[in-house]
Amino acid sequence: MFEKVLIANRGEIALRIHRACREMGIHTVAVHSTADADAMHVRLADESVCIGPPSARDSYLNIPAILSAATITGADAIHPGIGFMAENAQFAEMVEEHGFTFIGPTPEHIRIMGDKVTAKRTVQSLGMPCVPGSDGPLDTVEDALATAKRIGYPVLIKAAAGGGGKGMKVALGPEQLREAYQLARGEARGAFGNDQVYMEKYLAKPRHIEIQVLADTHGNAVHFGERDCSVQRRHQKVVEEGPSPALNAEQRAHIGGIAANVVRELGYRGVGTIEFLFEDGQFYFIEMNTRLQVEHTVTEMITGIDLVREQIRVAAGAPLGYGQDAIRFQGHSIECRINAEHPDTFMPSPGRIDGYHAPGGLGVRVDSALYDGYRIPPHYDSLIAKLVVHGASRNECLMRLRRALEEFVIGGVETSLPLHRRIISEPDFINGSYDIHWLEHLLGLKG
Repeated sequence: MFEKVLIANRGEIALRIHRACREMGIHTVAVHSTADADAMHVRLADESVCIGPPSARDSYLNIPAILSAATITGADAIHPGIGFMAENAQFAEMVEEHGFTFIGPTPEHIRIMGDKVTAKRTVQSLGMPCVPGSDGPLDTVEDALATAKRIGYPVLIKAAAGGGGKGMKVALGPEQLREAYQLARGEARGAFGNDQVYMEKYLAKPRHIEIQVLADTHGNAVHFGERDCSVQRRHQKVVEEGPSPALNAEQRAHIGGIAANVVRELGYRGVGTIEFLFEDGQFYFIEMNTRLQVEHTVTEMITGIDLVREQIRVAAGAPLGYGQDAIRFQGHSIECRINAEHPDTFMPSPGRIDGYHAPGGLGVRVDSALYDGYRIPPHYDSLIAKLVVHGASRNECLMRLRRALEEFVIGGVETSLPLHRRIISEPDFINGSYDIHWLEHLLGLKG
């Protein structure tokens, strides 16, 4: 097992990784920008190294600085966390080349799954159901028009190297497609430096279902069930829950078995999430995230398994030590992503925390690096806390979540807490009858 792990991230996820390491008897190194000198994970880590100024490009994305910090502190491994360098194949390669263990998949698998077209081809060859669409990148608008004619409108143009909704456009007919194709390519070029796009059939009212998987280096792979991430705004997840209100045990076992088999056949290493659209009882692969997910907490609550601990163990070469039959799903869990932003306009709201009280009690978990007096910097993602609740049933979980949201106090800045209180009070959410467009319709962002 590792003796010292460098955590190449910040905020609540850096603190989450630190906690897992400390419980395993592993020393931690926190890297931070000058803006994060007072961050909680920096305060708690065994060692800390400043790697640059506030800009992420000059600090958390500065590969030489991170590797230098690992060298001078004598770290054995580097955990990339979520975002920043977590799905950067070049970073994973350089980590290994410099003699450290990358706590994540191989660079090869990061590359395969990072390119959406290659990922789709790869998993489809292994029996994964996919959304009907183009066989590869669409080099011309004529290619796009021919593909749309074959699969039928409406269609969705997506960036091959994309994510987070960038480079994604819907077209209802040929004229819209001509415009959408050009807009998507331009947006993809600006966001990812890669203007390749591909096409999928646009599903009208799908749910976003993802399967959590884990594989070791000994040929073992398991799944931990699904999370329903359909409550989204502009393709960004807002609320996640597990198990999904839309799936039954048979569907769960079916798609989970396919997902586990795919990562086993790939020789994958570590945790990963395979994401699907689900409509009319059918699953359609959309992408695989080769890292820990923000919402991994939901899975931990319903399985009792520490996914970060498992991630570290597998990276150190340990076998899973259990099979699929040993994984049990208990009760229900819901996570609310709390952001420092205005609940109506969604404008970021950095600033000093003036009054902080986290909810507690049975089945309530708060993953956050906030503390009273902490100043939220304006340079990074606005996620500041995750409220995760567990109950014996979905109804108990909802009641507990309502109570926890009432208790949660974050003063001094605007937050999305009022939005979450509204969401969980809506009849459609209470009934579990929502899709990926539901929240935007509720907020008046779609007609």
